[in-house]
Amino acid sequence: MIKKEGHSHTEFCPHGSGDDVELMIQKAIQLGFKEYCITEHAPLPDAFSSEYAGEETGLTEASMTMSDLPAYFKKCHQMQAKYGADLAIKIGFEIDFLAGYEDWLRGFLASYGPQTDENILSVHFMRGTDDKFWCVDDTMPDFKKGLLQHQPDGQKLYQQYFKTLNQAIITDLGPNAPQRIGHITLIKKFQDYFHLPLTYTTETLKVVDTLLENIHNQHRQLDYNAAGLYKEFCNETYPDFEILKRATSLNIPLIYGSDAHSVKEVGHGYHTLIAQQLVAN
Repeated sequence: MIKKEGHSHTEFCPHGSGDDVELMIQKAIQLGFKEYCITEHAPLPDAFSSEYAGEETGLTEASMTMSDLPAYFKKCHQMQAKYGADLAIKIGFEIDFLAGYEDWLRGFLASYGPQTDENILSVHFMRGTDDKFWCVDDTMPDFKKGLLQHQPDGQKLYQQYFKTLNQAIITDLGPNAPQRIGHITLIKKFQDYFHLPLTYTTETLKVVDTLLENIHNQHRQLDYNAAGLYKEFCNETYPDFEILKRATSLNIPLIYGSDAHSVKEVGHGYHTLIAQQLVAN
């Protein structure tokens, strides 16, 4: 099995550490990785700000801007040229699915998708209080006000998130649609703080199974994301072990991703995740 990093960020991420992607690549080489995917947060549509609620930074620091793209591609190409002999570097985006902005997303992918190698499709925002979009993984006060106040039942909140992901998967985003689905249990980032359910009801698992079947039928991949292990109130991988088992039973490819936003996070949990994947099989 090729040692691959499938999900990483750069100095272009406004909520990251600011660490230079070159230093992150150097660490990946040191750790023995053979493939490295740079998947910075793609810009959000300008009109989205009118439907967003919550702290301003949850929007303004969520992603690159359109004006960042030339410098982003230039830096990524420089890294390919400099380190290509030691590491296969793939260029791409982590792209947010936002219901109602499908046309914008199709247009973005049509324009910039051909310049990329691998992309991730994620859900970081979900409808909540006042029928506005709220960030799933920004701050705990926003999570409480925007999502739990709107849907206090943890199982139903999970179902809403999985259904949103499913909508992303079944939406036709064109020939450049991302093939990898990002951190599908991100909704559990604050599970320990808010005492959300650690397991799923039969009803929730039905929603999960529909989601996984669509991923399988479309020959897509799952981001096997280590970041949750290191979040203070999550303490498990994205996806968790129950969903991991179901995904492996369908032979859905799982691509390790540290979701690194800093040098120190490159390779986080790699050995643990690979061992867990073997157990799930």
